[in-house]
This record gives sequence, structure tokens and C-alpha cells, in this order.
Amino acid sequence: MIGRTWSMKPGLLLIAGAMLLAQTASEVEITSEPHHHLALENPYVRVFKVEVPPRQATLMHYHRHDYWFVTIGASDVENDVEGKPPAKLHLADGETRFLPGGFAHIAKNLADRAFHNLTIEFMQDQEARKSPPPKWDEERGLDVLNGGTRHILSVDDGVRVSEIELQAGGVIPRHNHAGPHLVVAVSDLELRSDVEGKGPSTRQLKSGDVAWVPGGFTHTVTNISKQAAKFVALEFH
Repeated sequence: MIGRTWSMKPGLLLIAGAMLLAQTASEVEITSEPHHHLALENPYVRVFKVEVPPRQATLMHYHRHDYWFVTIGASDVENDVEGKPPAKLHLADGETRFLPGGFAHIAKNLADRAFHNLTIEFMQDQEARKSPPPKWDEERGLDVLNGGTRHILSVDDGVRVSEIELQAGGVIPRHNHAGPHLVVAVSDLELRSDVEGKGPSTRQLKSGDVAWVPGGFTHTVTNISKQAAKFVALEFH
């Protein structure tokens, strides 16, 4: 009887090991999810361009960090968070949302067109929770610009996130960037930046592109395209 007990243990261990491997294989890190393509990484953010073909789905993948996502093009998706009922979402072009990290999910594209978004992870989220960063002068609100609007959505983990729309020729008036910021192009962009002490420079981005801009300057921004411009700015102290 003792001999039988010991002879069964290796078999049980093999079964348990196989079950554990199967579970692990079904849940991957975001960096190993084939629909998430790393576009930019630095000490502040990690940005993924996400593309899911029509009627397809991502693998179950982890979000270890808090993040914002910016939708590029209208989308119909199902969000299957591990351990929760599925949730269907209709997302407008440029829709921008914040989600705390610490979960795994599958994103299913329910539409007959590809699903695109930019997933922007905050790499310093844990530090921000331990030691809250300085507050912004404005943390919510709508500013009417010269030919456009700037909508401050919220501040999360010390990062201020704004949606900006500029008509052709529209201007963001003189403002200062003490820290760096990330620009996410919702539409195609052609912007002129007039930096104090340096003069003008032009930046062009396609819809879905991102640009990291170091801080320490004051400028105005003008939409020099013939089309309306829409983008999201994430500002860091």
C-alpha cells in the first residue's frame, strides 16, 4: 500500500504541472500579445499600437500598469475581463479612457472593420500612489481656444490628459511645458510650434501616430493644415 501511494505521486505531479502550464499558456504578458505592437518606451510611458482584425480577438493578456487608451476610428468591442461577465462597448473615434491596471482580459472586435487603439501605460504608477505628485492648476475643464477647444479629461497618477480640437488655422495660445508630454494623433496633423527664443518648427503626424516631446519650453501651437486637427495630450510634471 505504501509502495502504491508513492508510485502515484509522480503521475499526479505531472498532471498538476500540465494543468499549470496550460493555464499559464492561456494568459500572456502584454508584450507577448501579437496584436499589441510596441511603438514607444521610456521611463514615463510604454505605448502600444493595437490592431485587431474584423471579428477576431486578442489573447488573454495582463495589464500590470495603469493606462489610458485612445480609440482610432469608431469601434464595437467586447471586453472580457478575467473573472467578470463580458461587457460590450461602442467606442467613438478618439474616445479616450483611463483604466487601473492589475487585470487580464480579452478584447474581441465585433465589427466588420479593424479595431485600432493606442494603449499608453504609466510606468511610474506605483511611485505615484506611494508619493502623490504635485497638483495641476487645472485638473478638469473646457477651454475655448482661437478656433478650437481643449477639454481636460482628468488627472491620473499625476498625468494630465486633454483632448484638443483645432479648426484649420486654429491656435493654442502661449503656454508652458515644464515637463515632457506625449501627443497622440487622432486625425492627421500638421502643426506649427512657435517656441519662445527658438522660432517656429513644423510637425506632421498620421492618425494613430505618437510623439514624445521633452519639456522646458513655452510656445504657441497653430493648425497649419487645411483640415481640422484632433489629438490627445498627456502632460507630465
